[in-house]
Amino acid sequence: MGSASLATQPSPAAFLPSLPARGRLSLRPAPPHSPPHLRKRAGKLRVLTIKAAQSGVNNVSVESPPGNEASVTGAAYGFRGATTSLTNEILTSSKKITLVRHGLSSWNAESRVQGSSNLSVLTETGAKQAEKCRDALANMKFDVCFSSPISRAKSTAEIIWKGKEEPLIFLDSLKEAHLFFLEGMTNADAKKEYPELYIRWREDPANFQVNGIYPVRKLWGTAREAWKEILLTPGENMLVVTHKSILRALICTALGLPPERFRSIDVNNGGMCVFTVNKRGEAMLQALNMTAHMYSDHTYQY
Repeated sequence: MGSASLATQPSPAAFLPSLPARGRLSLRPAPPHSPPHLRKRAGKLRVLTIKAAQSGVNNVSVESPPGNEASVTGAAYGFRGATTSLTNEILTSSKKITLVRHGLSSWNAESRVQGSSNLSVLTETGAKQAEKCRDALANMKFDVCFSSPISRAKSTAEIIWKGKEEPLIFLDSLKEAHLFFLEGMTNADAKKEYPELYIRWREDPANFQVNGIYPVRKLWGTAREAWKEILLTPGENMLVVTHKSILRALICTALGLPPERFRSIDVNNGGMCVFTVNKRGEAMLQALNMTAHMYSDHTYQY
């Protein structure tokens, strides 16, 4: 029997941009014998390249991610420039940060405005929620725990961290927003006595202000301070226990969201969020408000 040979066609990759060592894009035209759809694709790429050059986009980085950064990005190419550095300096290693909101407090249960007050304390239910957090993280190894020094968060952290030799560090930058004379008032009373102020706090928090002080906008600066303190501390796996408003600010600043997005994110009592941060201090959100452990014996390993 005679042997048959199949005609081979050029690979589509042959018509994609080549990447020279200096990192600038160049484009080889499709050969005239190539299929029409590949010639069309190469033509589109050529137009895009010309437009990019005309707009000044000619400094595309093609460097490989340093060290173990591929594992941080899920083996993706990397994300230089895709997010903003939280440290503005190179870290010694990539990091994993687990954020936890404190357990149910007395003022949570009474529907009171809490803010930075230290008078709201962890309830019996809140203590059990903290125990659930501890059990859910039993298989995780953390290098350090950071906590707000305010009572309800401090008590939650102490329950989660009980028996561990690693340091428990209290940061003022993890304190909750200061809400002035609204603190301690029930939401119903605050809405009745200060309707305009309360509605602004609930519906336009970025522009809520008392005597020229904007608590939520100030919280964004505090969150950036907290990120630097956390990420510049030696270690690769960090636990952070704090409050809902500062948690919102931590999440939003890591994602590059402004104070106007304050109420676009929610975290339940005992809820957990996870970020990975590469060596350039750029954060990637891995999990938001994990609560499976609140309703079962679920344990986490990540």
